[in-house]
Amino acid sequence: MTIQFYDTPSRAKRIFEPLEPGKVRMYSCGPTVWDYSHIGNFRCFLFYDVLKRYLQYRGFEVEHVMNLTDVDDRIVQKVNDDCTTLDAYVQTYIDGFHEDIDALGIVPADHYPRATRHIPDMIDLIRRLIDNGVAYERDGSVYFAITRFPGYGEFAHLDTSGMRDGARVDTDKYDKDDPRDFVLWKAWIEADGELAWDSP
Repeated sequence: MTIQFYDTPSRAKRIFEPLEPGKVRMYSCGPTVWDYSHIGNFRCFLFYDVLKRYLQYRGFEVEHVMNLTDVDDRIVQKVNDDCTTLDAYVQTYIDGFHEDIDALGIVPADHYPRATRHIPDMIDLIRRLIDNGVAYERDGSVYFAITRFPGYGEFAHLDTSGMRDGARVDTDKYDKDDPRDFVLWKAWIEADGELAWDSP
């Protein structure tokens, strides 16, 4: 019996064939550890748990990676408000996440990379995007230019002309070429306190 998955680009079910026979490499978004995860977060984590278990049941070796987003604006604000370190602040919520998945019987991922442990990789990728002309710098921040990337949105059949400016952020805060461009790297501001990395 074959396994079929919905394929977004073709908008049809397709027979699943892994890149390497018998092995599946699975990536899923993990929590942003600014607070304890909630039931909505765990709905996603449970979905990937069921998928992984089914693939294993069908005989596949599954290597699962789930990221931990351990830096964002909310985390920076909390670290500064609590006068603590980034690592000390997020560790509470990382530990809480692992306790919760254990309580729910979720099979842990094989790897939990933390965003802050891969900043040099992010900077390298952002520099390459700038060099390729699809990203640009404004006042220390770097943005992805959706109009400079042919085919942006085609994978998900996204009509970029219908995207609303400022639907998720206040566009007055950012000096972007196009309000639909999204931030890849935010410039340090005084409110960030001591949390800073070299810019790309």
